[in-house]
Amino acid sequence: MPKNQQITLFESISMAVGTMIGASIFSIFGVGARIAQHNLPEAFVLSGLFALLVAYSYAKLGSEIVSNAGPIAFIISGIGDNIMTGTLSVLMWLSYVVSIALFLKGFAGYFLPLCHIHKTPLATGLVETGLVAFFIVLNLFGGKTVGRAELYVVIGKLTILGIFIIGGFFSIKSSLIKPSFDPPHIKGTVNAAVIFFLSYMGFGLVTNASENMLNPRRNVPRAIYASIAVVMFVYVSVALVAVGNLSIADLMKYQENALAVAARPFLGHFGFLLISIGALLSISSALNATLYGGANIAYSLAKDGELPEFFERKIWFKSTEGLYITGGLGLFFALLFNIGEIASITSVIFTVIYIFVIVSHYRLSDRYGGNKIFIAGSGVTLTAVVTMILIYQWQTQKMAFWGSIITFLTALIIEYIYRLATKRGFKKQEMGTNGDSH
Repeated sequence: MPKNQQITLFESISMAVGTMIGASIFSIFGVGARIAQHNLPEAFVLSGLFALLVAYSYAKLGSEIVSNAGPIAFIISGIGDNIMTGTLSVLMWLSYVVSIALFLKGFAGYFLPLCHIHKTPLATGLVETGLVAFFIVLNLFGGKTVGRAELYVVIGKLTILGIFIIGGFFSIKSSLIKPSFDPPHIKGTVNAAVIFFLSYMGFGLVTNASENMLNPRRNVPRAIYASIAVVMFVYVSVALVAVGNLSIADLMKYQENALAVAARPFLGHFGFLLISIGALLSISSALNATLYGGANIAYSLAKDGELPEFFERKIWFKSTEGLYITGGLGLFFALLFNIGEIASITSVIFTVIYIFVIVSHYRLSDRYGGNKIFIAGSGVTLTAVVTMILIYQWQTQKMAFWGSIITFLTALIIEYIYRLATKRGFKKQEMGTNGDSH
């Protein structure tokens, strides 16, 4: 790929930052406030530390194994191509499909009230359809266009959040942000951190675009760590301002647009409007980056034999079944289903994939580098995290709990039947440095 068409370091950072901030700060902030209460800033710090544990393995492997298949390429290198690898690859792609549906729903939810349009199924469907069509067309122009668009959108979004942070910093009431460390508050902080850990998932998109990046060996680790650092700073700052200016009761009451409401005490209606626009920018950039990453996965996994061959019938970025199907299925879920519980299921999926990445890194550490003790500790921590997510589901969303179990079993069965029907044996080769097979 020509240099002028490759994604730069700053563009890859913007893609990851756009996904992470769009996926959480506007959508589940109120939920976190309900669980962690005044300890919300501390919960964001703890969840960021969880993300850094995973980022260590992503950075080490991503700089050597350059593939748009991202974590699945790491897992194939570490544990080989087998029934579990195939199951994880299908689950990974489906998690992007559902994420796209979530972003479409979120955008429509902010857009219609802002434009004073009565919310009806028809109006919501038209907004969602138009939005996914726009970003599919944008993605057809290639990775460089996606990266450039993300850069501008993220700059605008961070500017708006910067106004929120600076404007509200001087009116913070210290009594509202004082943390509590009694057992109930500690439990709430940990539970919220587990949930918000999932909001850092966007850093993985850096590896999903690595084949299209400029100097991936150097820029993949830099983009991963930089994006997490930027997002952690934004999350903690926004949490301090929101919790310090609005009561927990109000944050819980207006949890769907908690940040917009939190801006009113110090910025008035202008702040409410500004944050609402920021939410639309955030969700748009998250959708853009996720659609791009999901399409990359659909293509790359098809190319490596991990998805049905229909996805690779034509050349990517010229006539893209993978892109069309990823966007189309995301729209299908958004139009026809309530995907709140499905979103919780995808959170479990991502965490399980992270665990397999860490296991693969442990097995490949002699070849690609890494401290085995630290890697093992990260694996234990992530196993505890996914256990806590399942416990939280069991206590608050039993349908999501059973949905997680059924989803894994269904993906396993589908992968087994597909491989059996196509009479394809398990590949024995390992993904080599820079994404080559040997």
